[in-house]
Amino acid sequence: MYDAIVLAGGSAQRLGGIDKVMAEVGGMSLLDRALAACVDARSVVVVGPRRLVRRAVGWTSEDPSGSGPLAGIAAGLAAVAADVDTVVVLAADLPFVSRETVQRLVAPRPGHDAALLADADGRWQPLAGAYDAAALRRALASIGNPANRPVQLLVDRLRILPVPDAYAARDCDTPEQLASARTELEGGMTSLDEWVAELRDALGVERDIELKPILDLARVAAHNIERPAAPVTTFLAGYAAGLRGGAPEQVDDALRTAGERAAAHTPVEH
Repeated sequence: MYDAIVLAGGSAQRLGGIDKVMAEVGGMSLLDRALAACVDARSVVVVGPRRLVRRAVGWTSEDPSGSGPLAGIAAGLAAVAADVDTVVVLAADLPFVSRETVQRLVAPRPGHDAALLADADGRWQPLAGAYDAAALRRALASIGNPANRPVQLLVDRLRILPVPDAYAARDCDTPEQLASARTELEGGMTSLDEWVAELRDALGVERDIELKPILDLARVAAHNIERPAAPVTTFLAGYAAGLRGGAPEQVDDALRTAGERAAAHTPVEH
């Protein structure tokens, strides 16, 4: 279980000063899309002015108002329950982050203080991540006053696990990016679950597919080796399971073996 902090402040200067997080994409506002991605959260705190949203949330604001995302994280953390172990931080201008994305971020991460989305160039997105709450509090305390200070100060104090996902890491900062998001998400883009169902039918696969171990294997291979290792590793695991008969226990064994091998490699530096 986790609590979530959704950052919904800012004046969106590059979008003409509109209330960006209330811009509709795919039939709902950007803010509601962020809240939907955190549907499994025990509680959600939105940092920013109160708006009309589709679920019950708590509200707070950075101090002073408009003093940046680091101050927003600090304000949100002060508003979540003291007993929380994991806190998801999510900017409200990331329309491609889904519930599945957040589930990947909150997966166990031994030896790390946070799991952050990484874009196609390997850059971390600190406003799309899952943080160990205690480590986050310590880091913020060591920074002092967070107002108008860079989020990089926070990242520098934590042990980060990158979660490569160039699609989900895309934000909406310009009119062109907002238009592109609308085109993709209102144009009937296929969800992962829909695609898996379609592909199962096309390939004649009758058994249900549990996606989490496959996505976990791809994540470890991409992180510990290099990004192209993710599809190659999952393909080889599936191919090996098929050669052995393709029974559920053979699939599980192939995924486990590949995962152990990938985990044994030294992660690449970002």
